[in-house]
Amino acid sequence: MIRKIFLLSSLITFSGLYSQKMHTVVKGDNPYNISKKYGISIDELYKLNPKVKDGKITLGEVLVVNKSGATKAVASEQTSSELGKIILQPKQTVYGITKQYQISEADLRKLNPNLDSHMKIGDEVVLPLDKINKFGGSQPVASNVPAANPQTAAVEVKAEENKADEDSYQIQEKDNYYKLTRKFKLTQKELFALNPGLEARGLQPGEIIKVKGEFSNTSAVEEPKATPVSEVSTNNYETTSVSDDYVTYTVQAGDTVFGILNKFGVSLDELLNLNPNLSQGLKTGMVLKIKKLDAGYVKKSGDALNVVLMLPFGFDTDDARARTLSLDFLAGAKLAIERNAAKGQKLDVKVIDAGNEASFKNSLTQINAGNTDLIIGPFFKSSVLQVLDYVKSNKIPVVAPFANTDDLLKYDNLILIETNEMVYADRIVKEVKDAYSDQKIYIVADDDRSKANYLKTNLEKTIRNASVNIVNSPADIQLDKNMMTGQSAPVIAVLANDKDSVGDAFANQMITLSKEVENVKAFSMYYSPVFEKKVDELSAANLVYLMDRKIDTEGDFEKEILAAYKQKYCKTPSKYAVIGFDVVNDMLSRENKKGEIFKQMNKVQTQLATKFEFEKTKNGAYVNKGYRVVRLLPN
Repeated sequence: MIRKIFLLSSLITFSGLYSQKMHTVVKGDNPYNISKKYGISIDELYKLNPKVKDGKITLGEVLVVNKSGATKAVASEQTSSELGKIILQPKQTVYGITKQYQISEADLRKLNPNLDSHMKIGDEVVLPLDKINKFGGSQPVASNVPAANPQTAAVEVKAEENKADEDSYQIQEKDNYYKLTRKFKLTQKELFALNPGLEARGLQPGEIIKVKGEFSNTSAVEEPKATPVSEVSTNNYETTSVSDDYVTYTVQAGDTVFGILNKFGVSLDELLNLNPNLSQGLKTGMVLKIKKLDAGYVKKSGDALNVVLMLPFGFDTDDARARTLSLDFLAGAKLAIERNAAKGQKLDVKVIDAGNEASFKNSLTQINAGNTDLIIGPFFKSSVLQVLDYVKSNKIPVVAPFANTDDLLKYDNLILIETNEMVYADRIVKEVKDAYSDQKIYIVADDDRSKANYLKTNLEKTIRNASVNIVNSPADIQLDKNMMTGQSAPVIAVLANDKDSVGDAFANQMITLSKEVENVKAFSMYYSPVFEKKVDELSAANLVYLMDRKIDTEGDFEKEILAAYKQKYCKTPSKYAVIGFDVVNDMLSRENKKGEIFKQMNKVQTQLATKFEFEKTKNGAYVNKGYRVVRLLPN
């Protein structure tokens, strides 16, 4: 079966240009990535290969990808001597431009290499002038673009190709981020800095990415994120981070110096002293140092890291569920501890039965607050608060694997693992905005409706004149009607309910609607098991869903860990064993011999299934905002 699941995390990478005339289908191929690979549209691929019209291809099948007639048509489009620029209007997307101006996405990107970072209202997009005149209608036109000298262009292309040989790499079928970072001795953050948008688009086989270049000035600069459009969430950490012992802030569009001073309660002199270049003006995307971090935890003695695991085994109350969860977590944690010890890290690990919420105080006395470097656990919020109070004078780093509420954000020695749901909601708003083209939007709410209301408020503020409807059941999602023709029109549907039964109903309804009309688009804040069971059918609904954990079973690191776990325990890891491994392995990898874990919190790391991307909140705590974006692409 054709593999159609692509994991992403922000924009689109560059496609390579190839000159082969034939292509032999290999595992992982589909019409979309083949057409992207050879710089032709899917329609052109179908014309060259009529038997592929239904989208089905088989391993070993030979496809025509560069027929002479098609090549001439594409070439004439690319070398058109007259170019013009249009001014982007609200709701215009890459897909919409390709359809309106009858240009392939590959050709559009050749004319606009930085297309994805220039898709804001008012930005300019280069297009063949004849297509602007023919299909532009009332579209505002910026100017004509001088024709390039063919000889000069040829020289420039050749130079780029030579440079690509030295500094670039063509993505292969089984590549993953871990393999690439190891192969080219890069961190993931450096890889993403070299290839803006790679994280969101994901690794597309056949595409060209940069693996060498100047990233020292950009790797530490987070790509500007959209300014929050609602104050519903009190988690204020979207643009605040930590770097080199400083709290930093990424300047957003619309920011002013006065607003930043007021936001963080610092003086202008303090800000200028830390950021001398600010005197040249405030620019969107620049990273400002806000203030020096307070003195963090300082290791007391010895060269071994003293780690405490606090797990609610439930022996005192015979809580079988808590015991199973804790034992699974501990199994994954032990594998991580053994791996780090084998690499030379000196560890002294103590496991404490945290009992239950009522009896937790008794377990606190087992913590040696004078010589503990890291506490992982406990699980329950009330217990986490008691630990923080117990170690407040020592500032021992405390890791909360599951608790994440607003009242925990004020503790600057606390590390929160669970990604806040409002981070997911903000990403869904962005995804819907990018896919929107005047469709009716449905949001399936849960009993609480707070997340659905948050989505509705933000969508209506982000998308002008959007029709957003909150419904209680997936059955309430209905196709729209075209007022002119009376025909059914596609809709956008968002699942904001985490119940698996509702996920099943949502999946079935979207499958039904996608069979009636094309371009139905489905989004989900949550993962539901049905999404993996019905990949083929949900691909027709263009389903995009978010999840906190996903194992890439093709990755070398992942294969190694899964094999090691199976060898140790004679079974595959459960959900909580995976969490135990990921949390402990990530935390231990950030520690140095002095126990200065907070100096390493700005590193983005992916473990067996979990992505860890920590940011320091305005209030103090470190929160994980890492997650996976899964797209099901139609054939």
